[in-house]
Formats: sequence, structure tokens, C-alpha cells
Amino acid sequence: PVATQARRLAAGKAASVAARHPDALVLGSDQLAERDGQPVGKPGTHAAARAQLAAASGRTLRFHTAWCLIDVASGQRWQGCDLTSARLRMLDAASIERYLERERPYDCAGSFKSEGLGIALFERIDSSDPTALIGLPLIAVAAALRAAGLEVP
Repeated sequence: PVATQARRLAAGKAASVAARHPDALVLGSDQLAERDGQPVGKPGTHAAARAQLAAASGRTLRFHTAWCLIDVASGQRWQGCDLTSARLRMLDAASIERYLERERPYDCAGSFKSEGLGIALFERIDSSDPTALIGLPLIAVAAALRAAGLEVP
């Protein structure tokens, strides 16, 4: 499943950095998207982004945002994965083109940046943490940092 893969990637990133920093507190994260159970990657090009947005028009994308915090010295580990469901409004070709020309989200899974103009593409976003869709669920990460002994406001 996509959530399992996101968790594995986040843990792998954290472990890779942890191996080089023996006294650190290391955070790794990754986000994967899916539509109808199929992975949705980063488009890379304008044409691919146009096709992704057209295919997602009026549909729901699911984003799995995973994180892993490792206290290298103690070996302790905290991890989680936040699910965000994002329903796009019906998009016509002109709206898609206008958005892509302005924001060029070719390095973003799903072909949008919700922290920018991409928010206008949505009908609804459901998540337990609004920062998860941007790439890191800060509510959960802040709790993990506190559990690791850091004073987070």
C-alpha cells in the first residue's frame, strides 16, 4: 500500500542521515499521492501536469505524508503517517492552463501547490493536520519532538 511505502521512504531517509550523525536527532519525511489506488507522481513537464490535473478534475486525491524522527544516541524512534484527502473542483482546460502558467508545479505530486495558487483548484481538503499536504505534518512532528525531550512551544 501507498502509506506503507511512504513510511518506509521516510524511515529510510532518516536512517541514512542518522548513520552519518551519531549524536543527532534526525527527521526524515516523504509524501506519496494516489488517485483511485494508483500512484500519482511528480509530473516533471507542462504536458504531464496538464494531463494529471485533467484526470483529477472533480475527483479525490489521497496524500500519505510520512515522517520518522530518530534519536541516534538512544536509538529511540517515533514515526507516523498523515492522510489528507483533497477533492478537486471540476476544472476546465482554460483553468488548468492558467494555473500551470502561473505556478509551474512540475515538481509536485498531483501538479499543484496548495500553499500557493493551487488552493483555488480545490473543492474540499480533509486532514487532521493542515500542514501535512504541504509536506510535513507539524502537529505530529512537534509532539514527537516534545517526546524526544525538546522544548517545543
